[in-house]
Formats: sequence, structure tokens, C-alpha cells
Amino acid sequence: MRIVNPVYFYHKAVDMRIATVLMLGLIFPALSLAQDDKKNKEEKSQERYEWRSRHDPNGIGKFYMDREIAHVMGHAAAGWLERKEREEEEQPAKLLKALNIKEGMVVADIGAGSGFYSFRMSKLVGEKGKVLAVDIQQEMLDLIRDKAKGQGVKNIELVLGAEKDPKLTANTVDLILLVDVYHEFEHPYEMTQKMVEALKPGGKLVFVEFRKEDENVPIKLVHKMTQKQVIKEMAEFKELKHESTSDVLPWQHIIFFVKGKK
Repeated sequence: MRIVNPVYFYHKAVDMRIATVLMLGLIFPALSLAQDDKKNKEEKSQERYEWRSRHDPNGIGKFYMDREIAHVMGHAAAGWLERKEREEEEQPAKLLKALNIKEGMVVADIGAGSGFYSFRMSKLVGEKGKVLAVDIQQEMLDLIRDKAKGQGVKNIELVLGAEKDPKLTANTVDLILLVDVYHEFEHPYEMTQKMVEALKPGGKLVFVEFRKEDENVPIKLVHKMTQKQVIKEMAEFKELKHESTSDVLPWQHIIFFVKGKK
């Protein structure tokens, strides 16, 4: 029978305690730094925004770069997105032509709503391409799902986004389209940050917004944006470059930004 010196166990236990203390000493400072970093980011995020008691009743009272954020259009008003007059008022065929979508592309329709543009773009990207229909309202995605099933459309992927994150995979999207939706983002900086991450190098971020410069555009004020304001807000993101602006549409700007290639 082998006899083991009890001193061995004593030293072994001491060594384990020392190792545990050293390990905890490494882990807890790391956790503390991570928590501090998260707290600093949250505080920095709050600094970007301002709340005002006096504001447009159609806005939420929250301001970003001196622009009031508008109320989100609820799913109950989805019928307005499919109104017959939209073809004449907004002339979507002109927008689709300006987007220059090619077969095989991955396109994200942020704030897809009822899928007005998702279905039109699905025909352009073809079977090898894909349209990511993103919305924060499950009810809107349900409308798209039912319509896609009824029409046999298989290249539209539904994505339930969040207020700070469209839930897109980094470096996978060729084009992101935002039609009359950016001005409703409650967290525009955080959303744009995630959208830029999702774009492939050379990918495009396209804003379609009712022209605030034109008082004849019959849309509520907080649901309109100037080209200058859009460019100002995108200047926060050094990866983006303002490529061009088209006013081919009757009421809206089409403002193109491109993500720099590495």
C-alpha cells in the first residue's frame, strides 16, 4: 500500500486556492471593465438625444440633431400603404429603376410594412437573390407572410427587428432601402450603426423621404426630411459617403450613401 504524505495534500490545496484567487482576480476586473464600457455606451447614447415638452403633436417629443422623431405608423394603418393612389403619388416604378437592383442581390427592406416594396424587389433579385423584409411589428410581417404564401413567393425572408437593431448579419447585404421610415426610428444613431455593419463593402444605404423643403408635399411636417438633415445625420458614420440624391419622384428625395470598400 502506497503511503502519501499529508503535507502533499496541504500544499495542493493551497496551490488550488492561490490559483482560484488569481483567476478571480483576472475575471472580475474584466467583468467590471465590460460593465463600465456598457454603461458608458448607454450614457453616450442618451447624450445624443433630447426630450422637449413643447413639440409637434405628431412627434414623440424626442429630438436627434435638432430633428423631432415622428410617431411610428401602426399596423392598423397598413391599408394606407397599399392604397391605389400610391402608384400615382409616389411612382414606385421610378424608384425601383433608380435603385438599379440586379439578380442575385441581397436587399433589405427596413420598415417593410405590408411589403409594398418587398414584393416588387423580390421580382428583381430573382430566385438566386433575397429580400429581407424587416419590421418591428410582427403584425406587419404576418401580412407579408400570408401574401407571400398566397402568391408563391419564396425569396422574401421575414426579420423581426428591434428599436435599436434591425437584426441583420454583418457584411451580408448589398442594398438597404428605407422608404418613409427613418424619420420614425426612436434610436436613429443605433439603427444606422447596425445597418452600416450589415452592408457589404460597396453596399448602399438608400433613404426615401418626403421632401421637407417643399411645402406643397401634403405630408405632416415631422414625417418629412430635408436632404441636408439626412446628410448631416449620416456624417456621423465615417464609413458612409453621400453618393447622390435624385428628385425623380414627385414628392420624395432618393438619397444614396455607399459604404467604403476596405
